[in-house]
Amino acid sequence: MSLDAVLAYLQAHRQEHVAQLCELLRIPSISSQSDHAGDIRAAAVFCARELRDLGLEAEIVEGNGHPLVFARTAAVAGRPTLLFYGHYDVQPVDPLDQWQTPPFEPRLEGGVLYARGSTDDKGQFYAHFKALEAYVRTGTELPVNLKFILEGEEECGGRHVYDYTEANADKLACDAVIISDTALYNETTPGICYSLKGLAYMEIRVSGPSRDLHSGSYGGTVQNPANALAQIIAGLRDAQGRCTVPGFYDQVLDLDAGERSAFASLGYTDALLCEETGAPAASGEAGYTTLERMWARPTCDVNGITSGYGGQGAKTIIPAHAMAKVSMRLVPNQDPPAIAAAFAEHVRRLAPPGVKVEVENLHNANPVLVPRDSPMMQAGIRALRAGFGAEPVFIREGGSIPIVGTFQSCLKAPVLLLGYGLSTDNAHSPNEKFHLDNFWNGARTTALLLREAAAR
Repeated sequence: MSLDAVLAYLQAHRQEHVAQLCELLRIPSISSQSDHAGDIRAAAVFCARELRDLGLEAEIVEGNGHPLVFARTAAVAGRPTLLFYGHYDVQPVDPLDQWQTPPFEPRLEGGVLYARGSTDDKGQFYAHFKALEAYVRTGTELPVNLKFILEGEEECGGRHVYDYTEANADKLACDAVIISDTALYNETTPGICYSLKGLAYMEIRVSGPSRDLHSGSYGGTVQNPANALAQIIAGLRDAQGRCTVPGFYDQVLDLDAGERSAFASLGYTDALLCEETGAPAASGEAGYTTLERMWARPTCDVNGITSGYGGQGAKTIIPAHAMAKVSMRLVPNQDPPAIAAAFAEHVRRLAPPGVKVEVENLHNANPVLVPRDSPMMQAGIRALRAGFGAEPVFIREGGSIPIVGTFQSCLKAPVLLLGYGLSTDNAHSPNEKFHLDNFWNGARTTALLLREAAAR
C-alpha cells in the first residue's frame, strides 16, 4: 500500500477518530490532585491498550510518581527511529463555574471540541496514534521505527519521566524526538517551534501572629502578613516592567537582528493580543514588542495569592498567614536553580520586619533553543506544509516543556516541536478546546513526517 492509502484512511475515519479521542478526554486525569490517582492510571491503561492494539510492545512503567507508558514497534535495521513524547495528565479545572459545559464531558460545536486536555495534550499526541493506525490498518509498511513515551506528571512537575530517561537512555535511543505540545502560529498559518522558555516556579509563605487577630483590637500593633506580602510582590518588578531580582538578566541570550525582523514580519499587533486575551491593553517590559516579550524575554508573574477572609460580607481580621505562587519564565542561557536562589534571597530582603518569610522552589525547567537548519527540522517543515496546506513559519513559545532539556542531554538527539494546537485554545483555562481541522491535519502531518524523516 502507498502513502495515498494512509491519507485516504485518515480522511475516511475522521469522525471515528474524534469519538475515540472523546473517550480519552472523559477520563479526568488531573495529576496534581491525589483523589484522581485512579483516573491517571485509567488514562495510562487507555493509551497502552491502544498502542498494543496497533501491534506495539507497550508497558506501563511504575516508579516514584504516576506511571509512564512506553511502547515501541519491532526494530528494523537501517531505518531511523523516532521517539514520540506526550503527556496524558491534565490541569485542574478551576474555576469550574466558568466552564460552559462540564470539562470532562466533551462538547462538539462548530468544528471545535471542548474538554479539559483537548489541546494540552491529549488531542495533540492522539493525532500521532491515529497516523500510526492509518499505516497499520492499511497494511502500509512503516518507513521508520517508532517509540512512544507518555507521562502523567507534566502538569504537576513530577520526576518520574526524568529519572526514567536518565536511567534508560539506551532503551529510548532514537534519531529524533517528536513533541506535539506547542501551537501553530495562527488559524491559517502552521508554525514550527524552535525555542521554549524555562521555568522557576516559587512559593512565598509569610506568617505573622500565631492566629488571626481582631483588626480593631490589634490593628497597627503587629505586621499584617497580607500587607507584607503585597509589599514583597510590588517590589518584584519596576516601573519599566523589568524583574528586580539581582542578576536576572545577566545571562539572557538576546534576539539577533534576523529573529527580530522575522518576528516583526508576522504582523502580530497589540490589538490582536487584546482581542485574543480580553485584556484592555498590552503591558510588559519596555523596549520590546509584544511578540518579543511573549516569546523571547524572561518574565516574573504572580500566579496566585491567598490570605485572610474572602467570603461573603465582612470579617475584620489581621490574617496570620499569606501565600503567593510566582512563576519566572526563563529564556536561553538563564539557569533556573541560580535564578530561584537569587529570587529567594531577594524576597527576604524585600520583606518588612515583623514577619517570617519562607521561599520554596517548587519546580524548575531549562529553557530550550534548537537549530532551525537541521535535517529533522526541514523534514518537519515539509510535513507541515503538506499536512496543513500552507507555508509554515518559525516561532518561539512562551511556555515550557520541561522534559525537552533532559531528552537533549541524555539522548543526544534533535527535538522537533511540532505543535497542532492554537495559543487561543484556552490551555490551563476554562473551556479548553481543540479545532477538529487541526486534529485531522495533525494526524496527516504525522503520517507525512514518517516518510519525510525516512527520506532525509
